[in-house]
Amino acid sequence: MADITRRLGWRHLRGAPTAHVRHHRSGRLVHDGPGLSFWYRSLTAALSEVPVDDRELAMTFHARTSDFQDVAVQATVTYRISDPAIAAARLDFSIDPDTGAWRGAPLEQLSTLLTETAQQHALDVLARTSLAAALVDGVAAVRERIAGGLAAEPRLPATGIEMVAVRVVALRPEPEVERALRTPAREQIQQDADKATYERRAVAVERERAIAENELASQIELARREEQLVDQRGTNARREAEEHAAADAVRAGAEAARTVRLAEAEATRSLRLAEAEATSKVRLAGAKAQAAREVGAARAEAQAAWLRVHGDVDVTTLHALTGTRLAENLPRIESVTVSPDVLTGLLAKLGNGAASGEPA
Repeated sequence: MADITRRLGWRHLRGAPTAHVRHHRSGRLVHDGPGLSFWYRSLTAALSEVPVDDRELAMTFHARTSDFQDVAVQATVTYRISDPAIAAARLDFSIDPDTGAWRGAPLEQLSTLLTETAQQHALDVLARTSLAAALVDGVAAVRERIAGGLAAEPRLPATGIEMVAVRVVALRPEPEVERALRTPAREQIQQDADKATYERRAVAVERERAIAENELASQIELARREEQLVDQRGTNARREAEEHAAADAVRAGAEAARTVRLAEAEATRSLRLAEAEATSKVRLAGAKAQAAREVGAARAEAQAAWLRVHGDVDVTTLHALTGTRLAENLPRIESVTVSPDVLTGLLAKLGNGAASGEPA
């Protein structure tokens, strides 16, 4: 829609690059072209705005096949207005000078024209085609027929319309028929799936059997190797026992020889010690005997000398020496207790001695 601005009784129109504007004043064409911008008076101006861009027209219609089955056709037609002057002359593209809005509905007229034309050509094709063929090859056939029919339609060039492309999206039967048509395919797919399942199970069973056989063979091989291992362990144990016995015998022989050598060495050492001890004892006994003889001789000589000395001394000196020797050998006397009886006896002895003139 054109952008219209009001200024002091004048109007200013600014069109879009994709809109072709035609301005008539007093029956005379003043402005003609896309993306125009100009001033005009609304009371004397006749304006038309024709879109020149590509437009998409989506359409959905129903058709009947040769076996009387209803199908829904979904298609899209791309078109554009190649001659805006012819289109503005054949269709009402006039706009309000004050608001810029279309006075009529030209695009709806174009949609109706294109939809009915395309539907007519699609019905012609599908009416001579069965449902199964329509579902298989109907999309391409309908697309080609609609494109050819619209290109050959004389009213479209006369209206300034150019076809750009035709696309048929889908051909769909009624839901009940579609489900019924899907059933055989589904059954076939299910059968294929079941077959694949059975084959997979058979392969799985075969693989399990192969696995079980491999496990059994592995167990047999393991048992055989365990038997070999037991035999080898027994052989090793016997060999180890024999080696230990031989080592023990060698060790016992060496120990016995060592014990014999130690006993012989000990006997020799004991014999030598006994001989040395006997020799030492003999020597010691001889030394002791010699010493005893010498001591005896010295004592005898000393005694003889003592006796000779005492034989030449008088009796009084001997008595004094005897007292002295006795005093030397007496124990130490801390105190002496003199009783009257002893004192009386001593005094009597002293009196007798004095009277006789002898020393006490």
